[in-house]
Formats: sequence, structure tokens, C-alpha cells
Amino acid sequence: MNAYLTLGVAALLLLLIILAVGWSLWQRRRQTLRNNSLQNLLDLADRLETDLKTCRAGLQQAHAVMSLNPDLPAASEQDAEHAIDAGLRALLQQRLWIRDRSPRASQQELGEAAHSMQATRDRLQPLLQALTQAQIDLNSAMREHLRRESDT
Repeated sequence: MNAYLTLGVAALLLLLIILAVGWSLWQRRRQTLRNNSLQNLLDLADRLETDLKTCRAGLQQAHAVMSLNPDLPAASEQDAEHAIDAGLRALLQQRLWIRDRSPRASQQELGEAAHSMQATRDRLQPLLQALTQAQIDLNSAMREHLRRESDT
């Protein structure tokens, strides 16, 4: 009878050890997934900020070339600046959410935040490409204009 008790206790201890190792591995995997999600979220925030600042610089350059007096911004330039500033403020709000809420946020909330930021970047990319092409076209037109002026 004593041998069965010893065997039962050993089996129970083995089962507890297996459960503890399994739980530990599950927790580690969960923490790794969470850390990866947070890192992705921070990377997306950095890339979105870079995109917005690139857009701002491109718009400023385009308006400076097009305006007769680059020191006086046109109304459309101010509208564009307001839109970029609003985007940067929204990004700041996201960064504050990441700082304040991410430690307690669920994996789903982190995923939704990352998806939202990626969707914003996806909407911004065609605009950045169009702005780049417009700058190329504008620079070509200005060079052509200056060439014509120097010929006369």
C-alpha cells in the first residue's frame, strides 16, 4: 500500500511540474507576443510621425516655390499646415495612450491601435507619392520658366 501512495504522490508531483512548466511557457509566449505588439505599435507611431513631417516639409517646399512671397503663407498652405498639425496632435494622443494605457491594455486593444495606425499610414502613402510627383513636376516647370526668362 505504501508503494502505491509513493507512486501516486510522485505522479501528482510530476503532473504539477508539467502544469507549472506549461503555464510558464504560456506566460512567456503571451509576454513575448505583447512585447512584439508594443514594439510594432511604437514603430508604427514613429513611421507615421516621419510620414507626417515629410508631408509637412513637402507642402512647405511646394508652397514656397509657388508663392510670389514665400514669407506670406497662402490660405491653402495654412489649411494644409492645420491638417498636418491635427494629424500630429492625433498621433500625440496615440502616444499618450500607449504610455498610459498599454501596460493594462488587452492584446486586442493593442492590435486595434496598431491596425488604426497602419490604416492611417496606408491612407497617407498615396498622398505622399502624389506630393512627391507634384514636387518633381513643379521643379521641372520652374526650371523651364527660369530657362525661358534667361533666354529673353
